[in-house]
Amino acid sequence: MKKVAVIEGGYSKEKSISIKSAKTVFDNLDRTKFDPTRVLIDENEWTAYDEDGRYSIDKNDFSFIKNGDKNNFEYAFILIHGTPGEDGKLQGYLDMVGIPYNTSSAPIMALTFQKFHCNQFLKNFGINVPEAVLIKPDDDINEEETLKKVGLPCFVKPTDAGSSFGVSKVKKESDLLPAIKGAFNHGSEVTIEENIEGREVTCGVFRNSEGIKALPITEILTENEYFDYDAKYHGKSKEVTPAELDIFMTNKIKELTIEIYGTLGMRGIVRMDYILSKDKVPFLIEINSVPGMSKESIIPQMAKVDNIELSMLF
Repeated sequence: MKKVAVIEGGYSKEKSISIKSAKTVFDNLDRTKFDPTRVLIDENEWTAYDEDGRYSIDKNDFSFIKNGDKNNFEYAFILIHGTPGEDGKLQGYLDMVGIPYNTSSAPIMALTFQKFHCNQFLKNFGINVPEAVLIKPDDDINEEETLKKVGLPCFVKPTDAGSSFGVSKVKKESDLLPAIKGAFNHGSEVTIEENIEGREVTCGVFRNSEGIKALPITEILTENEYFDYDAKYHGKSKEVTPAELDIFMTNKIKELTIEIYGTLGMRGIVRMDYILSKDKVPFLIEINSVPGMSKESIIPQMAKVDNIELSMLF
């Protein structure tokens, strides 16, 4: 049986979500093929743990000692949302110690984590993305010029954060600077993005021995003004899977998701979020390269509709 590290935690505010995701994967890995151990990585510790105790990870080779025996991992299942699991840092480390893992490569993870840069890159391949402006910490912000490009209302979001932390919808010019300041509390750069009115849909995708496969599409209907943290994790949204779309639009979004995944050379289970504009054009909003896997999360819902057991998916 392959010894698998199910890695949770992280250095961001998404840590609690990551721990829930890791539990789902740990509980659903096929015990006839895999011998999983949960591993917590955060600012304070790198620790493997089980019902018997907790064991420090040796960062030289990603091993741990239990009852005097050295335990080496043969594979890493990364479930850290945010840094260092979603921005390529952990992947770079695992490459150096020679342990394969379930996500895309370190450079692709770094690109997809930086939402602005990733969308601008994909724009070169004819992918529709919202108009956006990037703000760096020392930039002089010309509010008038910025809003001329993206319009009002617009979204202000950290370029490198997840779970809608630090995201706000700005409806008047006087709210722009406070929103930017708030976003900088959660990321190193800030994106100001055009608001596209329309339906919010998301599509899961993964690669198996037969190629790239898209999961059923989910439509997100939120009680809040947009799909914020409260909507995601406190039941203020309804997820409809499969989304009530005609066959043409369903296929269009699935094909687009497969195209983007292939263009970037991605690996593992990924989720791509879109706004379907009033003109019925899908605009890519962002790529979730380590999507949530908790029982409330969207990927497990998609798998269930497609009659894919989580043990098979993982």
